[in-house]
Amino acid sequence: MNSQLIDQLRLRLGANGLPYEIPMHPQLVHLTLGLFIIAILFDIAGTLFPIERPIFKFLALPAIRSSFFDVGWYNLVGATAVTFFTVAFGFFELLLANPAVNQKSDWGLSPGWTMLLHGIGGILLLGIFVAMTVWRGLQRYRWRKDTSRQVQWSYLLAGVAILGILYAHGTLGAHLGEEFGIHVTAAELIREGANQNILLK
Repeated sequence: MNSQLIDQLRLRLGANGLPYEIPMHPQLVHLTLGLFIIAILFDIAGTLFPIERPIFKFLALPAIRSSFFDVGWYNLVGATAVTFFTVAFGFFELLLANPAVNQKSDWGLSPGWTMLLHGIGGILLLGIFVAMTVWRGLQRYRWRKDTSRQVQWSYLLAGVAILGILYAHGTLGAHLGEEFGIHVTAAELIREGANQNILLK
């Protein structure tokens, strides 16, 4: 835990080791993941639209190919914008973390190494999201603006690969909460030897 940061900002930390009741980073992570996954899935759906058209016709669903790409584009922009806040809150909460030093995760990593890898990974993923958004924007507004298929196959493959990276990165984050109990109220109270029944009433 960064005591200097706490003193400088005059923070009053709660039972979970944060100045607010619910950790913000995990909440924003779910929003980031949801937006990015939807973006890639809808771009894939738009790309495969000629195959899907008979299904939509059979189900009497009015579907326009460009609409799939619109959803993909705007969700990607949203994911990238939200990720700036996700990373910012993540680093703030990591600075206030006070994990036990004698634990190991399922991957054999200490809390310190897990936090380091998760933090660096967050910055790298933010950069990747920005790069993907620029790449997607160039396809939408310049390179493929006059074609029915708005995205390149290489872009879709990159998106699927990033989903795999997000899974590994998210697992590191899950280790911080589930195995090390970072900013988990009950875990923090147990670590401090406090009476949970009294403090959580």
